[in-house]
Amino acid sequence: MKRIAFLMLAGLISSGVAMANDHEEAHDRAEHFEGKPAETMEEAVANFSEGNQQLAEMLASDELTNEQMGELHMLTYTLENALLKIDEEVKSMAVSLEEVHLGSETLDQERVATNGVDYLEVARTLAE
Repeated sequence: MKRIAFLMLAGLISSGVAMANDHEEAHDRAEHFEGKPAETMEEAVANFSEGNQQLAEMLASDELTNEQMGELHMLTYTLENALLKIDEEVKSMAVSLEEVHLGSETLDQERVATNGVDYLEVARTLAE
């Protein structure tokens, strides 16, 4: 069930990325933080999970202090980096899976095997 929820979330990322682009103007008004990098899918998933846990803990308090708001602001940069990488990887997965699909229709075993390996490499990271 966690896998399905995560994949559904990944499907919604594109809209979140669009919101992040709109948010760039707001970034110009606020101090910039880079957040943790997400150069690999593994880093992105780890930062996403850890960041969401931190956000949930912050939001569980009755009221957020100004200090917590600052921490939350910095945390959003890490989460945005993670979502951008996950979005990029999910789009790549979709292409690979489509190639598997098309290869299965034409009985092209090499196409299925090559693209299936590419797809599963990323999919396994999401499923962990």
